[in-house]
Amino acid sequence: MTSAPSSKVATPPVAENFLLPAGLADGLPPEAGFEAAMVERLMASFARWGYERVKPPLLEFEDSLLAGPGEAMAAHTFRLMDPVSQRMMGLRADMTPQVGRIAASRLRKMPRPLRLSYAGQVLRVKGEQMRLQRQLGQVGVELIGAEGAAADAEVLLLPVEALRELGAPDVAVDINVPRLAPIILADLPPEARMELIAALDRKDTARVSERAGRHKETLLGLLRSVGPVETALPALLALKLPAAGEIERANLAETVALVRKAAPDLTLTIDATDQRGFEYHSGLAFTLLGRGVRGEFGRGGRYVNHAGEAATGFSLYLDTLLATLPVPARPKRVFVPFGAAADIGMTLRREGWVTVQGLSAVADARLEAKRLLCSHVLEGGRPVAVDG
Repeated sequence: MTSAPSSKVATPPVAENFLLPAGLADGLPPEAGFEAAMVERLMASFARWGYERVKPPLLEFEDSLLAGPGEAMAAHTFRLMDPVSQRMMGLRADMTPQVGRIAASRLRKMPRPLRLSYAGQVLRVKGEQMRLQRQLGQVGVELIGAEGAAADAEVLLLPVEALRELGAPDVAVDINVPRLAPIILADLPPEARMELIAALDRKDTARVSERAGRHKETLLGLLRSVGPVETALPALLALKLPAAGEIERANLAETVALVRKAAPDLTLTIDATDQRGFEYHSGLAFTLLGRGVRGEFGRGGRYVNHAGEAATGFSLYLDTLLATLPVPARPKRVFVPFGAAADIGMTLRREGWVTVQGLSAVADARLEAKRLLCSHVLEGGRPVAVDG
């Protein structure tokens, strides 16, 4: 005998089963929609500068994902075994190395300079002090196959323009030269060099004075060259540097001049001692900041891609933008009662309304409109304010 199917309703899972791992979160309305719209506006800004979009995969084989500039992201990368190939794969922790790989392989025959843009999610093993999230939205560009100050200035000015178009408040740029300290300290053993670089990062004048030896005055000069570009750059230009350091400094000065010419009102600062977050950068780098904004809008700078090509680019962080920019007001929503003619809804959508279609007859259309968070209800063929 076949038993009758049970009519018992399954017990819903308890709330504890819905907990997410630390550093991960759901995107909910209206913020999720705002983020998607913001990404498209940013990508449109990049496209107007001639940057074409690429879409790297979320996962790659470990040996390609962590090659070239990706090596610096090894400690941040989740790894797992591919059940098909039995090879180790990594979940991307940053999209810049992926775009570098695409340029060096799939697009190696394209004319240089190559301008590419991207948008997507990255996942990291752990969050940072100022950014606890482990899953982050990134958008950015890479300019590949171009050296010199003109390329550095373009990649610095582009995000400033895009952020201003979004309404980001008081965008400022902190320009960094992460190679300068390693160049000055090149004659020291690695351990001593790293100790002094860490002290410079902390702006620890006492430690630098104690441990720098013959490099003391130069390193203290670097620390005095931190601040607004109007005072920091002259102080940096006055320092005696090795030949390789003079090249870096000259490129910095030329880049600042180009940026100043294009955006004279932009707040610029210089910090030639900052190393954090620039693990794979090989030249001028920068951080995008906003007055009163917690964390940075993004970072960028020069690096060398998988094929040994000069490249520069930046990444913007969507979480900072979401926390900073006001979420726009909801679009006009109108409740269309069940049974209304289909062409009415089509007309309203063409006029810019969001229509919420009734799926069954209701006794009070206005109450139903309120319940479904609609500001208007369709009455007599036209939208009428629910509270009007």
